[in-house]
Formats: sequence, structure tokens, C-alpha cells
Amino acid sequence: MGNSSTEALRGHLQLNRDTIGVTNGNTARPEAVIEAVAQTGLSDSAEAQEPPRIKSSRYAAATLVIGGVAGCTAKTVVAPLDRVKILFQTHNARFSKYAGTHFGMIRAGAAIYKEYGVRGLFQGHSMQLARIFPYAAIKFMTYEQLKRALGQRIGDKHVRNFLAGSLCGVISVTVSYPLDMLRVRMAYTTPVAGAPRQRVSSVVRAIYQEKAHRFGVCNFFRGFPLSLMGIVPYGGVSFLTHEHLTALARGRFAAVAARTDGDAVVRERRRRRRARELKAWVELAAGGASGAVAQTASYPFELVRRRMQIAGAHSPSSRVGAGQIAREVWREAGMRGFFVGLTIGYVKVVPMFAVSFYTYEKLKEVFDLE
Repeated sequence: MGNSSTEALRGHLQLNRDTIGVTNGNTARPEAVIEAVAQTGLSDSAEAQEPPRIKSSRYAAATLVIGGVAGCTAKTVVAPLDRVKILFQTHNARFSKYAGTHFGMIRAGAAIYKEYGVRGLFQGHSMQLARIFPYAAIKFMTYEQLKRALGQRIGDKHVRNFLAGSLCGVISVTVSYPLDMLRVRMAYTTPVAGAPRQRVSSVVRAIYQEKAHRFGVCNFFRGFPLSLMGIVPYGGVSFLTHEHLTALARGRFAAVAARTDGDAVVRERRRRRRARELKAWVELAAGGASGAVAQTASYPFELVRRRMQIAGAHSPSSRVGAGQIAREVWREAGMRGFFVGLTIGYVKVVPMFAVSFYTYEKLKEVFDLE
């Protein structure tokens, strides 16, 4: 198809050879014009002729899949840290003694490993992966779609990125929240050594049978309103920070941060994607920084939400509100109590966001997506 199209174009331009010569003042080089058009124009003809709706659907499907893969990769990297953080946040009786101490995170992790082995560090991770794939997939896909849609109505790119990040966070949390509830309960539970392995079905049954709500399904949404409040700054700030830092890297600091054009593959990708590709350490640093800022902005909401999620494990018939838990945290430790476990949160979130954004951007390169 490419050869026939080139020959047709060659014949068409040959008929207008005199016109080309008069216009450009160079009758000896029409072949150069033909080859230039053939090489640059026809290579993108199939993409240009593709209907916008089909192209948009394929882009959405691609970002959905690679977003889920990026999220699962990042969560697997930090799974042991996430287990320890949940135990600290929820004041687990057996591990709260390590919170706030020197090397408390390492000591708690070592204690879990000694008693339960590697499996103990990844307890609840299967449910985490079941939750994070749809969560991350929907988050990245909806962010890309919302960013484009809002870009047509909102001129300020920072406001656009914040709103797109917040909205995609709300949508993804709504879809995946019951799975997050299961994951937290499984990570919080510390069974006696040698006891049978905890089953997902038994945890689902236990949560459903709690008497805190009239309808058992509502038990899977303990802390959900608070989660929505927390995801607005968390999602909005993370994407806003990442977009801002990568834009700076591609612009003001391009000499240091951008990949060189010496490689023909890099040049071709840049021509298609219309953006400078960043060095690996820059992508990782931008992702990590965005995670640290987002974690700080939303951490108090997350801590209270975790306490609400595990409340049923202590008193299945009680219905504990966010205000009650917030007052308890304040009485116990004041403002500092709302940031218990934040240090380990940084240790977990920085590499998680770094790996997540890096994997997502690299997969976009692999599949040639803008």
C-alpha cells in the first residue's frame, strides 16, 4: 500500500513539475520534494484517516490496561511497607509499641517476618492487587480523558490538572472501595502462629454479618465519605505536582533532564509524541515528589478512615463516626496523633508513586501513546 501511494503521489507531482519549478525557482530538484512528502506525510496517513471516535476509544482502552499494570507493579514493590503502616495506623495491640520509635518500621517488619515469614509481610496483598488494578486503571484512564475534556473549558492548566486528578480519584475510589475494606481488614488481622490461613470468603462473611448497619452491604463502605474527602487533595495534588515537575523538566531544565536526540529511535518517538522524553531518574524523582506532597495533604483523612474501617473488628455491632474517632485521636496525642505513621507513609508512598508514574509513562512510550 505504501509503494502504490508513493507512486501515485510521484505521478501527481510529476504533472505539476513546471509549477513546482516556477514556484521554488529550482526545476532540477522536484524529486527531493516528492521524497520528502512521501517519507513524512504518508507514514502518518493511516493514523490521520482513523476516525476520532475509534482513536479515542483505543487510547482509553490502552491507558486503562497500562494504568492497571503500573498500579499493580508499584503496590507489589511496597507491599511489606504497606502492611506495617496499616498496623501502625490502626494501633494494632501487638505492633503499636514500635510506632514512633527509632527504626520502628524495620523492627516491626522484622517481628512480622520472624513470626509469619515472608507471607506475613504480604498478608492481604492478593486482595490489594484485586483492588489496585481497577483503581489504578480507572484513575489513569479517567485522568487522561478528563484532562482533555476540561482543557477545552478551563484555560489554567494547573486548575485543570487539579480538578482532573481529584475527579478521577473520586471515581476510582468509588469503584474499588469495598475491595480496599477487605484488604485493610486482612492486613490488620494478626492470627496466632500456626493458625489456618485467613480466607477472603471468611472475611467477607464476617464484615457482611456485622450489625452496625441495617443492610450488610453498607458495612463494606465504613469510612467511605471520609475517603472521598481525602481523595480530593490526594488525587488532585499528586497529578498537579507530577504534571508541573515534568513540565519544568521538559522546559527550563531540559538540558539536564531530557533524553538526548542522538538515538534515532528517540528522535522518531519525539516526532510522534510531540514531547521530550525524560531521563529515568527524572521520571522517578517527579513521581516520588508528587507522592510525598499528596500524602502530606491527605494523611489525617487516611488515618481516621483506617480507624473506621477496622472498628468492626473490635465491635461488630457499633457504628463509629469520623468525628468520634477524630476526638479520640486528639485526646490520645493531639495534632501529632493525626500524623502517626506518616514517616513510614513517606517511605512507602515515595517509591510507590515513583514506580507507578514511571511504569505508566514507559508503557505509554512502548505503545506509542501521547
